Amino acid sequence: MSLTVSAILIYCIAAAAVLIYVPFLVVGYARVRVGYDMFAPRAIFDKLPAYGKRATWAHQNSFEVFMIFAAAALTAYVTGVDTPLAVMAALAFVAARFFYSIFYILNIPILRSLMFGISSLSITTLFVLSMIKINN
Repeated sequence: MSLTVSAILIYCIAAAAVLIYVPFLVVGYARVRVGYDMFAPRAIFDKLPAYGKRATWAHQNSFEVFMIFAAAALTAYVTGVDTPLAVMAALAFVAARFFYSIFYILNIPILRSLMFGISSLSITTLFVLSMIKINN
């Protein structure tokens, strides 16, 4: 079975939504390790080990970038972008965001920044392809 570009865009949006919560699994683990306080759940941040803090930041950044990616992918979907480049951009975004969280949690800033750049380029590519499509 061959997927259409439109289907791949929708699946990538769903995958990106799931990826928001991958770093939160690490946050949850860190919270359990330091003793989760149900009466002050946000106060625990200062008690988290460094990897738990980085996982929190990766989780928060995933929320921020998801909205932009979803807008770009939906724009490509609505305008009927149907190119291999759109598929590559959407899949590259998902892969880059997966590794972004891993590199953030492991504290490898150069690779984290590279993944951020790839995901940003992927978003830009989807928007540009959409603009080209509506201008032709």
